[in-house]
Amino acid sequence: MLRLVAFDMDGTLVDAKSSWAAIHAHFGDHNDEGLRLFNAGQIDDHEFLRRDIAVWWRHRPDLTIDELEAILDRVPLMPGARPLLEALRGAHVTTAIVSGGIDVLARRVARELGMDLALANGFRVTAQGTLTGEGIIRVPIRNKEAVVRKLQDDLGILPEETASVGNSEIDVGMFRRSAIGVAFLPEDDVVRQGATNVVEEKDLARLIPILLPASGGKSASPPS
Repeated sequence: MLRLVAFDMDGTLVDAKSSWAAIHAHFGDHNDEGLRLFNAGQIDDHEFLRRDIAVWWRHRPDLTIDELEAILDRVPLMPGARPLLEALRGAHVTTAIVSGGIDVLARRVARELGMDLALANGFRVTAQGTLTGEGIIRVPIRNKEAVVRKLQDDLGILPEETASVGNSEIDVGMFRRSAIGVAFLPEDDVVRQGATNVVEEKDLARLIPILLPASGGKSASPPS
C-alpha cells in the first residue's frame, strides 16, 4: 500500500526547469560557470548557492526574500498537478517535495497543492529580510536518497510503501528508496533507466493510474 510520494519540484511539480534559473532569467543573467564547476565536483552545494546569489547581487545588491518570492510567484504549476495531488490526498497518501530548488517556491507549491511537507534549499537573511549571501542546504543536490531515507525513518514508512517522481539524474537516488520511481518528462536516459515507470506527456494526471491503480485513473477534477 502506498503511503508516501516524494516529488522533485523543478521540472516536475512546476513548469520551469529550475527555480534558480527563473531568478537568473528575471535579471537577464546566468550562473553557467558555477554550474560547470559544480558538475565537475570543484565546488560544493554551499559555494554553488553563494555564486547564484552573487549573480543576483550584480543587479540588486539589497535583494530581499520578499522580492525573490514575488519573482517566483510567476512560476506556473505543471499541468495535471492539482488533480494528481487531489487524488493522493483522497487516498490518504503523505506527499512531500524533496527539491534542490528554492524553499520559497516549494512552500508556495505545497500550499497551493495541499501537500504535507516541503523540503528545499533556502537563504540566510538579515533582520530586514535582505540576503546575507549564505544559504541553507536542506536537500543536497547529489544526495536526495539520504533525504528520502530520513523522511521514511521519521514517518515510519518503508521503501516498499514509497513512490517518488522526478525528471533528472539527481532524482534516481529517490527512486532507489522507492517501490515506484516515475521519470516524468525525463531529461536523459539515466533517469529513464533508473525508473520503474516513464511518463513523456506533459500532464501529471497521467501518474494517477500508476500511483493509485485502484482508482482506475479517475480524478475528482479535470486536469489543470
